Amino acid sequence: MTLKEIQAPLKEHLEKFNAFFSKTMESRAPLLNTITKYIVRRKGKQMRPLFVFFTAELCGEISQKTYRAAALIELLHTATLVHDDVVDDSDERRGFFSLNALWKNKISVLVGDYLLSRGMLLSVENEDFELLKIVSDSVKTMSEGELLQIEKARSLNIKEDVYFEIIRQKTASLIASCFSCGASSAGADKETISKLHLIGENIGMAFQIKDDLLDLDVKGKTGKPIGVDIKEKKITLPLIHLLRSSSYLEKRKILKVLKKHNRDSEKVSELINKIIESGSVDYAEKMMDEYKHKALASLSEFPESDARKSIEKLIHFTIERQH
Repeated sequence: MTLKEIQAPLKEHLEKFNAFFSKTMESRAPLLNTITKYIVRRKGKQMRPLFVFFTAELCGEISQKTYRAAALIELLHTATLVHDDVVDDSDERRGFFSLNALWKNKISVLVGDYLLSRGMLLSVENEDFELLKIVSDSVKTMSEGELLQIEKARSLNIKEDVYFEIIRQKTASLIASCFSCGASSAGADKETISKLHLIGENIGMAFQIKDDLLDLDVKGKTGKPIGVDIKEKKITLPLIHLLRSSSYLEKRKILKVLKKHNRDSEKVSELINKIIESGSVDYAEKMMDEYKHKALASLSEFPESDARKSIEKLIHFTIERQH
């Protein structure tokens, strides 16, 4: 199933949301308006707002508070992407020039700060304190995850449990907050919000492992540059499995490629082939499927509804996507 088909039941809500989201970013500063319009034009798949809206429907009804919840998540997510591009010195994001490539680092950092402040003000002005708490917890957790990754990446020999903790904090916490915010906006009780938060976390874990696999382009379908994680010395689950199952000498060779030859396309390709041939891709897919099944099993405990079916379809799309 395509993303467009999954979005279809929310077509009207998404159109209204896009207009609402653009309005939340408006500023009296002309430069900021130019930049925020650029951000809106290059928006991605909008999977996070979809999770917010579908979860609100699962727990009750979509309301104006749901729109604010989705906007808060998108403002936070966009701000973290802008800041990430500065930290990583990235010139490209989703096939477009990154903000720092066009407007340099200082302006990009300030734009990220502006987006975070707009999210906080949106919540405070409407007394959405529960939503603000959920998202603030997510920002804290994401920051801790990024710092943990930086700290551990220096050795380039991250253990699997540390990897899972990093992706839980860096990626899964934000998707978990989509579910929490959607449920909260529909008036769900704390137990339901907590249960949905865990479903979102499991989806987020599977989502990040899928990203690890897409970077290897195993089936040759992404159409994107491959081996970017290796070039940036990011430790992924397939790579961790390869290192764990390699002999001492083979392990040293792999780490040497990561440390000294990570920009050598030929050596990166050789390492990718080694990852694929070692069974490390199969292992990562198995772990990804485990997280997916955990999410689906918990979701099945909710009464059957169109909203539940839509979330299930979106979960499958998350795992089956080709980019």
